Amino acid sequence: MKKLVFATHNPDKLKEINQMMPSGFQLLSLEDIGCGGKIPETADTLEGNARIKAAHVWENYGYDCFADDTGLEVTALQGAPGVYSARYAGPGANASSNMKKLLTELQTHKDRSGRFRTVIALVINGQFHFFQGVAQGDIICEPKGSGGFGYDPIFLPAGFKKTFAELPLEVKNQISHRGIAFKKLSAYLHKMKGQ
Repeated sequence: MKKLVFATHNPDKLKEINQMMPSGFQLLSLEDIGCGGKIPETADTLEGNARIKAAHVWENYGYDCFADDTGLEVTALQGAPGVYSARYAGPGANASSNMKKLLTELQTHKDRSGRFRTVIALVINGQFHFFQGVAQGDIICEPKGSGGFGYDPIFLPAGFKKTFAELPLEVKNQISHRGIAFKKLSAYLHKMKGQ
């Protein structure tokens, strides 16, 4: 069983990804390897932040690792909040305050389209590989649903009548940005395992 670290402290993300891991890999969290602190995300791109987190684990703990960074990119706001999605409402922001700020900023805009974009950086034996997933949709006017996390309650994926927070996890994993990026990662790991 090959150990692979997912560089996250978020138990919801870990649960989501664990359901999609190919056999033969044991998924570890940052807690599992004794990495308790927050890894600074200082890059101005999703790719850069994902790379920083994966590299931190590889360089300091010696584990093969993957890390993701996700941004909600809203058309009317020129791609904001983007790389700053998790801290959009400022230091100490949470999902509720971030959603509130976004909804306030969108009040005067007719175009409510946007997309979630996830980039995964995988480092294996010191080599980096990147995988991307995108989910198009619209930002609704008020939160709906109690599942998911982050902006899920206000994101209506294209072709659906329910938000990410209202959809069952199995459905969300099929269509979400993270699900799509992870399927690419999973296919790569599966292929690598067979070599």
